[in-house]
Amino acid sequence: MVARSPSRAVAVYCAASLGKQKAFQAAALSLGYALSIEDRPLIYGGGNSGLMGVVSGAVSKSEGKVTGIIPYAIFAAGGEKDKGNGRATAHTVSEVLDDTQRQEIVVNSMHERKVEMAKRVGAFVGLPGGFGTFEEILEVITWNQLNIHNKPVVLLNVLSYYNPLRELIKNGIQEGFINPRNEHLVIFVDGPADHKEHEAFDWGKAALEAIDSWQYDKSQILPFHWNKDEDTSDLTNVKAEMNGTPPMLHALRATNGWLKRVWHVRVRSRV
Repeated sequence: MVARSPSRAVAVYCAASLGKQKAFQAAALSLGYALSIEDRPLIYGGGNSGLMGVVSGAVSKSEGKVTGIIPYAIFAAGGEKDKGNGRATAHTVSEVLDDTQRQEIVVNSMHERKVEMAKRVGAFVGLPGGFGTFEEILEVITWNQLNIHNKPVVLLNVLSYYNPLRELIKNGIQEGFINPRNEHLVIFVDGPADHKEHEAFDWGKAALEAIDSWQYDKSQILPFHWNKDEDTSDLTNVKAEMNGTPPMLHALRATNGWLKRVWHVRVRSRV
């Protein structure tokens, strides 16, 4: 089993939109302040709008460390855009932003963004979001199952936003596609039973408590050893023979090489 990451940094996945409920923004603020208070650096997608701007602004305003990782195409186009139709405006976000506290890293692609984020952190937290947020959350959960890394994934289930995902996981277990033990690969933080209390709830404190309480040994990982006792979400340290290869091809070549070795072993065992 891959060792736990020593990093205190936390990757936060969330929307470039604000959403229609104030509780979503309040949760983002709470998480940002909690990260700063506990001296946990924030790694996020680099946007200034929506919940991305709220959580990063809260960390910056509290003099915490923020690193935004953004693909060049999005950077060149002026940054992440609001993809929702929430009633709140971008001005609401700009009031909590302080760019002087933020470091920005520009990468070549969306794939590189995800690898850069994953390799720098010891945990992941998902706030409400759309397609991109869903995809990022499910990928890092899968990486735990594949023994690529060993890091808790926490979803802040504000106003029961992630209940459909919880039900999808339960259905996958019921139909035999997900090992029952792997339900623990993701932690849902539900907050108060009364949704009226969600806007004032301390989601940040609850998120960090969930990270600290996570027990990876309850999960049924697959027996892949990508690198011995290393967090292999850092795919930048590849063999010297790959020097000069475009970064986005490193992971693909490494995986293809691994598949060839496994296939070769299987063929020989049948002979």
